[in-house]
Amino acid sequence: MITFIDDHRALYGVESICRLLPIAPSTYYRHTVRRHDPQQRSTRARRDAVLKTQIRQIWEDNFAVYGVRKVWRQLLRDGVKVARCTVERLMKAMGLQGVRRGRVIRTTRRDDAVPCPSDLVKRQFRADQPDALWVADFTYCSTWSGFVYVAFVTDVFARRIVGWRVSTSMRTDFVLDALNQALHERQPGEGLIHHSDHGSQYLCIRYTDRLLGAGVQPSAGSVGDSYDNALAETINGLYKAEVIHRRSWPDLQAVELATLEWVHWYNHRRLLGPLGYVSPAEAEEAYNRKQALAARAA
Repeated sequence: MITFIDDHRALYGVESICRLLPIAPSTYYRHTVRRHDPQQRSTRARRDAVLKTQIRQIWEDNFAVYGVRKVWRQLLRDGVKVARCTVERLMKAMGLQGVRRGRVIRTTRRDDAVPCPSDLVKRQFRADQPDALWVADFTYCSTWSGFVYVAFVTDVFARRIVGWRVSTSMRTDFVLDALNQALHERQPGEGLIHHSDHGSQYLCIRYTDRLLGAGVQPSAGSVGDSYDNALAETINGLYKAEVIHRRSWPDLQAVELATLEWVHWYNHRRLLGPLGYVSPAEAEEAYNRKQALAARAA
């Protein structure tokens, strides 16, 4: 009704329109004053205005991928006490929503002639410490100049991406580069298990020799079952939903730059529910502090 009066007041006058509508002229004028003077608004309206600014800032700062739950959790981390339903109401009014993951398309091609390691994980994607269990997989992206492929190596303990690589081919070299990055940056000790699917890139002699040479024990799930590498599939799904599916890509360089930005954000800022709504880096830092305190106490 307020909008209708605004649109027609110059032609008919406010009082004339209000006589035909179930609204008093004083109500309309009071609303007009509040609209132009924020100090005249109700306490709830003023708080909503502040929250909307904070919500939009969080949403934009996190790749515009957060839904109600993550935005609400980030507000709480920032010391803003607000109900989840309030965040939901305001995000709906602002037209903001999180991304949703779509259908997964398999890229695995198995070579039956290649020996396969045993499944040492048995769908139990849990680790008591960093660099105890890594999972690896790769996905694809369509660009204007053809397909590119993106490989990730993820540490299960805090779900941190420890290695990644972008390539125009699915050859072993590119997944091996992701593994080498992870080994160089993490310098894992003994006891690390590396789990993958039955893709020929991960089961080839070069890849297996690199694992064994670094003291890493290879593991692989069953054939054609995404649940046997579910955590790696989850990382791929997040990446596709939060980066790839949101725009078109001209070439490998564009995908590589966007992946670099996303991996840094994911590792250092993205809130993960399974970790208690902290980032992978925070989860690892908390573990390291706990270990340091225990060592001093001993």
